[in-house]
Amino acid sequence: MLNSSARNERFHSDEVAQNYAAWPDEIRHGALELRRLIFAVCGATEGAGKLVETLKWNVPAYLTEKPKSGTTLRVEAQPGAGTYGLFVPCQTSLIEQCRDLYADIFRYEKNRGLIFAPNETLPEPELRHFIAMALTYHLKSRAKQATVV
Repeated sequence: MLNSSARNERFHSDEVAQNYAAWPDEIRHGALELRRLIFAVCGATEGAGKLVETLKWNVPAYLTEKPKSGTTLRVEAQPGAGTYGLFVPCQTSLIEQCRDLYADIFRYEKNRGLIFAPNETLPEPELRHFIAMALTYHLKSRAKQATVV
């Protein structure tokens, strides 16, 4: 369950809001659930700090304000495929770690992201863990990355 502050989180910029608004309804709904979850997990994850919402490569991106703490999360619509996803930089080991932990839970796009269908129920506990790992990626070693929040 998302806390009320995450549910009511205002967009940090008109550009980000317009980006989400341009997506098809069925994709936008799921993508906004990812956004809400990112804010909720950030608020509950020790060491993550304040979350910055911006556009990177013209897609909504979420990163910690504190340098060298986490890595960027991007929420991307894939209207041509009828899907949306949560992406991280391909140079990180996050997708590999996620595959090791949750091979049968997520659909993966190479070493870049997690892919979701519009009608899919998000696997919240596993997704919360993945988001927490991303938000603390540079703070902890692989063996001791963020615990599930």
